[in-house]
Amino acid sequence: MKLQCVDCHKEYAMEQFQYQCECGGLFDIVHNFKQVDTEQLKQTFNERLSERMTPYASGVWRYKELIFPELAEEHMVTKYEGNTGLYNVQSVKDYVGLNQPVYLKAQSENPSGSFKDNGMAVAVSHGKSLGYDKFTCTSTGNTSSSLAMYSSMAGSKSFVFVPNKNISMNKVMQTLAYGAKVFSTEGKYDEGINFLQAHSEELGLYVCNSINPFRIEGQKSIIFEIAQYLNWQLPDWIVVPGGALSNSTALGKGLKDLYDLGFIDRLPRVAIVQAEGASPFHKMMDQKAEQFVPEIDPNTVASALNIGNPPSWKKAKNVLHATDGVTVAVTDEEILDAKAVIDQSGVGCEPASAATVAGLKQLVDRQIVDRDETALCVLTGNILKDTSALQQYHTGDYQFSNQIINTELTYKNIQKQL
Repeated sequence: MKLQCVDCHKEYAMEQFQYQCECGGLFDIVHNFKQVDTEQLKQTFNERLSERMTPYASGVWRYKELIFPELAEEHMVTKYEGNTGLYNVQSVKDYVGLNQPVYLKAQSENPSGSFKDNGMAVAVSHGKSLGYDKFTCTSTGNTSSSLAMYSSMAGSKSFVFVPNKNISMNKVMQTLAYGAKVFSTEGKYDEGINFLQAHSEELGLYVCNSINPFRIEGQKSIIFEIAQYLNWQLPDWIVVPGGALSNSTALGKGLKDLYDLGFIDRLPRVAIVQAEGASPFHKMMDQKAEQFVPEIDPNTVASALNIGNPPSWKKAKNVLHATDGVTVAVTDEEILDAKAVIDQSGVGCEPASAATVAGLKQLVDRQIVDRDETALCVLTGNILKDTSALQQYHTGDYQFSNQIINTELTYKNIQKQL
């Protein structure tokens, strides 16, 4: 394993671990997969599905050979993350207008309630292997609660920086409950990232944001698990929400690994969905612009997407080029309507997750996705991650709102409502 800069392609040994190249670019982790026996690994991965009380019961560490083969078992931190449901939902298929299956990968079923657990298990394990006992991140919510959980599992401390507006207090309360020290600060997510890049080393803090390439390595496991569940035959489209763009980056890297190693025989197309109020990456791609322009004042009901300057935009751009991918932006109302459909299917998700189904619907309507193609939407966060959005929708005048019925408790009144 080695580090390679995304911008200048300079390589560094793992002993020189850092978050940014001297040119300012972020790193990818490059593996030497020359000795990998694909068929043998498939058998190993299948055998590990029966594991229970070992690290390999994890839906991340099951794929250790493709993620962090050099890590000693004593440093592996796990809460048996991954192993999340993959659902073929008729009501969602009808809503988006496809004739073929629409799969929902419910990363919301992870231990802390979001997809961040896949990457955080690996990042905290790497930090632990380097001797760190203080972990940090800046976050709109899901990253912070995941970090706090894994730091506590590792017997370490966590220090979290959150913006003082446009965040979900459910996620902040979860972070506090796991024992993190939380700092609420003026400014946006992006300013927290800049602060940690400048000062984490002198503060003795190990950074667990998506600028950390080990977060990306862990999140690759999402696509590995999808492929294994579907017997290594992936859908035509993979649809992901785009906030910091780390998930898009990770899934794209995982797809490349699987394709290069012969686990899959074709690359699905990737669609990245942003909220209209926080869509700087979509605007750049849609306008075919050379320069990325941050969103000065991002604003969306999907708090996990409320990021105006996503740090992984260059990596995400590479993923779209490699997979003939697209971007799309959806309104808050489209997000909330799609969320209601997902919730009422029995799967459920937070608003940012529902952006995927809203985006897929728009792509079908615009005939970018053919009605006879198959698609998979990654749901990133749990239905209870943002209860204020639930309350707003189901007490308001929305298409699928399900309002409380105030009635006198008599047989006749109840019979009328059944």
